[in-house]
Amino acid sequence: MPETSEAEESGLASPGPPAPPAPGKAVVGGGGLRHLTALQVLRTLESGPRGLTDEDAAERLTRFGENTLPARRTVSWPGRFLHSLGDPFTAVLLCLGVVSAAVAAWGTACVITVLVVVSCVLRSAGEHRADRSMAGLRDLVATTATVLRRADGDTVPEAREIPVDELVPGDVVRLGPGDLVPADLRLLRSNSLSVNQAALTGESAPVAKHPVDAPDRPADGAGEDTGTGDRGDGPFGEPQLCFQGSSVMSGSGTAVVVATGAHTRFAAGHDSVVPRGRSAFDRSVHGISWILIRFMLLTPPLVLMANAALRGRGLETLPFAVAVAVGLTPEMLPVIVTTSLARGASLLARAHGVIVRRLPALHDLGAVDVLCLDKTGTLTQDRPVVVRAMDADGRDDPEALRWAAVNAWWTLQLADLPVPDTLDEAILDAADEDDALRHDGVAAVPFDPVRRLSTAVVHAPGRLGVHTLVVKGAVESVLERCALDDGERRRLLALAADRAGDGLRLLAVATAERAARRRAYTPADERGLDFVGFVALREELVPSAAGALRVLADRGITVKVLTGDHPGTVARACRDLGLDPGEVRTADAIDGLTDPELAELADRTTVFARCTPEHKARIVTTLRAAGHTTGFLGDGVNDLPALHTADVGICPRDAVDVARESAGVVLADHGKDLTAIDHAITAGRQSSVTIATYLRITLSSNLGNVIAMLAAGLLLPFLPMLPAQALVQNLCFDAAQLTFSYDRPAPAALKRPTMLRPRDFLRFITAFGAINAVADLATFAVLALALHGPGGTDDEAAFHAGWFTENLLTQALVMVLLRTGRRTVETRGISPVGRAAAALAVTGLLLPLSPLGPPLGMMTLPGVYYLLLVVVLALYTAALVIARDRHELRGSRP
Repeated sequence: MPETSEAEESGLASPGPPAPPAPGKAVVGGGGLRHLTALQVLRTLESGPRGLTDEDAAERLTRFGENTLPARRTVSWPGRFLHSLGDPFTAVLLCLGVVSAAVAAWGTACVITVLVVVSCVLRSAGEHRADRSMAGLRDLVATTATVLRRADGDTVPEAREIPVDELVPGDVVRLGPGDLVPADLRLLRSNSLSVNQAALTGESAPVAKHPVDAPDRPADGAGEDTGTGDRGDGPFGEPQLCFQGSSVMSGSGTAVVVATGAHTRFAAGHDSVVPRGRSAFDRSVHGISWILIRFMLLTPPLVLMANAALRGRGLETLPFAVAVAVGLTPEMLPVIVTTSLARGASLLARAHGVIVRRLPALHDLGAVDVLCLDKTGTLTQDRPVVVRAMDADGRDDPEALRWAAVNAWWTLQLADLPVPDTLDEAILDAADEDDALRHDGVAAVPFDPVRRLSTAVVHAPGRLGVHTLVVKGAVESVLERCALDDGERRRLLALAADRAGDGLRLLAVATAERAARRRAYTPADERGLDFVGFVALREELVPSAAGALRVLADRGITVKVLTGDHPGTVARACRDLGLDPGEVRTADAIDGLTDPELAELADRTTVFARCTPEHKARIVTTLRAAGHTTGFLGDGVNDLPALHTADVGICPRDAVDVARESAGVVLADHGKDLTAIDHAITAGRQSSVTIATYLRITLSSNLGNVIAMLAAGLLLPFLPMLPAQALVQNLCFDAAQLTFSYDRPAPAALKRPTMLRPRDFLRFITAFGAINAVADLATFAVLALALHGPGGTDDEAAFHAGWFTENLLTQALVMVLLRTGRRTVETRGISPVGRAAAALAVTGLLLPLSPLGPPLGMMTLPGVYYLLLVVVLALYTAALVIARDRHELRGSRP
């Protein structure tokens, strides 16, 4: 007998439209087999309820390949190192190293090479450690499956346990409690089947699944649903479909495999992401790099031309020109950036269980000003709690809760359910269990997703010959079975809809008395019921969420909730947590908007409900395009597009594997806890402030030195600083600035998102660089006064020594006065930066006087120079303090 005849005899469906694409080639959620009846699916897959023969299965395994996920590519150590060389700052340093080697400035070339190697090794090591930490968070798919197979077409099928990678499209598999769904399936039969789709949707509440032979009609959903789901529209809400990565919570079922391997929805998550643009860190680094590159490309030609025109010097000034360009470069930036981010990531992992997978993601966290998240698991615990019990008029009535508890208790006891339903648990927690125990259980008709209600039959003490049916379930399903006129039924439905609009989920409770009997009770007995009342529930809030939301608001972060849930439910949760939801927008309201219109709407909207994965990704993309730095917290395959689109993706450790791979930050110990995110944001801001402080100080100081060197080169008959002296000065300053990685910024610096903005840096370094240049020029005047004018060889050595000393002293002052964490000195003693600045000042004073002075072309200076230098430094300090305070005052204005 042909397979199709068996399918027809099984009553699965009636014949329908022509078959869709070839078996296994269409992803269920994308169309293909999704809207066909069960019979049409079996015909398309050339299979039947008895499964495949061994010969057919072997042929399909060869044709479609093994049922395995796409291989995950791991990056090798050399690969990470080479990738680090692509950093813009590192590329600039490499170019300068090549130029230095070309002009035989071997000392400069060697120092630059060492800095590049150290930076790349540190970055590669940090990312390698993060990947090792992730290695223990993998393995989310099944290893074996129970399948119906036959030796040949005439043999009776037998259930076999086979490796999951041998499954092929058309196989008929059996599911039981605790099984992992081994592929994408279409249900043929089920018995009280509920599936956990958390790996796909992030929604941990079980979803009822059952065969549907008219897929084009709206699915019944999850039956006795709390309305707390975050699944949104799409294939995951289809009751007849089960997906790889899900797990069976209760019940059993038989299903046909419709997609395997790379064609499953689970694997398609790898390909559904939107290409991520440059992150906040990338944009900042790119902008600052180009500012420096322009300066460095312009400086050497200016030096060469000026010296050739005014002093008649030729290519002998090329090493000096290169030294000037190197002097403008923040050579230690790659090391400072990598050390700061790696240190922050290490502290986060040890103290708060937060794994930073990509070091730049830590900076992006510090720059985040909009955090997008879902509701379930983040704001609410995905666990309902009873709010109140009401009668038909909406007044408080404990009788409704009492009868609901009787139903919940005896259904659990008599229906032999593997685990209690979350709604029943909430009802039993809120009610007095002694009320349920006063009744004797007789029978139970368990919940199923078609009826959307459950019935317990009990016997009340002292009432011989009478059984009481206690029915609980979805409002519409219970009311249509009650003995009510149409007007009263409409009134009760309106009352339930009004409460649902306020974010509550209502269950209706009804009873009926029947003459005691031995015959089994069936759904046919659920008629002519007496309405008792409603039980109203809401989701349990995450205890730490309200406080975390307030902290995030104080830190200048706007929270936006993107959820697939009912608008009333999410608005209620937000209000209970102190987050004003404003006007809740549903996803269908944004479908017709252009990107500029959506940007304006997203900027003023806090909650978007009924979102699909595509809606979430588009909203995040629009916010980024509007200039916001975005973070997105998600954990399912449906969150992949938004996770990949955001500047920084965040997910918990129990997220689906591909979501963890796409995220930049993983919350290893706290689930979707906003408190852990606050710790990560604080660490990100500390690292960003450290990097910004280093850049401001070194660039302003270097710019001032370059301006002074250019001026001195035109005014003096000799080079104002020898290349060797410039190299030693840079080495001393760079070594001192390494301590910025261990500095602690003042708390005030962490109150707002931190962003490395090129224009802000340009204004800062121009203003403070000019002050530094004035101090250098004043030093020239002091040297002229102290030495009675340059003229001999001793005067050249004295000039070099005097300017070398002044440079290191002014740089030490800048480190102390302009560092962001300077206000902690009074309470914490001398900081590492303060000690490094003191060492730098001592080096500037003593090095010209030491035996190393003459080899470097420096000599001992007269005492009058030091007296005059004190005056210059005092005036320079006063100018720095005034300019710093004015800068901070402007920055603090709204």
